[in-house]
Amino acid sequence: MSQENLSNSAGPSCLKRSFGMREAVTITAGSVIGVGLFTTGSNVVGNLGIEVIFATLLALLVSIYPALLYAEMGAALPYAGGTYQFASLGLGKAVGVLAGWNFIISLVAVTGGEALAFSYYFKTLCLAFGWQIPLSDVAVALIVTIVFIIANVFGVRLTGRLQNGFMFFFWGVAAIWFLTMIPNIELPNFVKSPEFIAKDKDFTFIGAVCMIWWCFAGFEACVAMGEEIRFPKINIPRAMFLAPFVVFCVNALFQWYLIGITPVEKLASLATAEAPYAEAMKAAGILGFPLALLAAGIAFGGDFSTLNASISTTPRYLFTMARDGAMPKIFAKVSHRYQTPYVAVITLGVLTVALIATNSLLYIAELSLFADCLVLKKVDS
Repeated sequence: MSQENLSNSAGPSCLKRSFGMREAVTITAGSVIGVGLFTTGSNVVGNLGIEVIFATLLALLVSIYPALLYAEMGAALPYAGGTYQFASLGLGKAVGVLAGWNFIISLVAVTGGEALAFSYYFKTLCLAFGWQIPLSDVAVALIVTIVFIIANVFGVRLTGRLQNGFMFFFWGVAAIWFLTMIPNIELPNFVKSPEFIAKDKDFTFIGAVCMIWWCFAGFEACVAMGEEIRFPKINIPRAMFLAPFVVFCVNALFQWYLIGITPVEKLASLATAEAPYAEAMKAAGILGFPLALLAAGIAFGGDFSTLNASISTTPRYLFTMARDGAMPKIFAKVSHRYQTPYVAVITLGVLTVALIATNSLLYIAELSLFADCLVLKKVDS
């Protein structure tokens, strides 16, 4: 059956084209701009100092080639569960299933990390107003994850509207924060690398590039929802072309500002900070409105956009594998009312909840990075 017939048929395991160009871009960018940039991606600043900009540029260059591959394949084969479909058709179903599960593991890890990152910055925001939240980081992360799982069961149109709102809120808050931070930038911070930079610089730099590249991983998110995107031969390539550069601009700007506002003697402490930007602003004595603004933008813009996008895209892989007979058929069930693969959404939501319970961003980042590297190896093949 052709993809067009598949998308428009009346069968119980079909998804409808509900996403336009705007949603394709925001769900792709939103999958990336979040936990990586504001946690582990910022921790790298504490290891490299100003050299982090070069590591970020290298991560962009590494991302462009696979983005172009996804653009071409996504336009030619606009199926749900993109990477699984591409690998299945090119290398066989067994490899496709392995690629699909690598992507699922990667994005489930991103979702868990994003939920924990949200709890860190949400608590920072509350403290800025003098509120003490009587809940652990894990409890806050679990609550917000369950809310997004429920929202994603209620339809892709709601998902798209939420995604647009979160991303535009984040970009608006980021622009205001950048402007308010200009007087606090210390230009001498960019002239010389601090003395604390690790002696084993080559290894440190390579490791930093890997962790920053994790901040780019997920730029292919919209191909997971290929048959739900209108005019996919146009919109998918455009989203793929834009995503890596959008992510680079956001990452580089935030890293530049983080270096500029952090006192040199405090820069090393960012390597282990749970919320590096909040720690940097506190160290620089930048409190009140700027701190609350940043925490709100990260928590309700960056973190929410990644949570929403990750919970939306991952179930499409499980759904498609089940529809093709590679997984139990129950995962291919679609809600007649909301046209969402609700069984897949809930199942992967449970896996995410289990991962959040580890309460380890480092473990989550390493798990996601390992799975992403395997996915890209299969795409390149």
